[in-house]
Amino acid sequence: MDKLYRKVEDALDTIRPYLEADGGNVEVIEITSDRTLRIELKGACKTCNMSQMTMRTGIEETIRKAVPEIKKIISIN
Repeated sequence: MDKLYRKVEDALDTIRPYLEADGGNVEVIEITSDRTLRIELKGACKTCNMSQMTMRTGIEETIRKAVPEIKKIISIN
């Protein structure tokens, strides 16, 4: 799982500068044994009215391309 976690973090690192520019970020909460990724939006991203779009078009798309082993992505916000 450590290798999978590193791949997810590497993928997220490619979009973090954009999130941080708007005062936000994203944190990996866990990757379950069935390869479900649980993440939490932080800072401004947590309360932004565009957070669902950021989640779908930015974060999910980036992770699915870079880490196809992840089967499901859930935002706990």
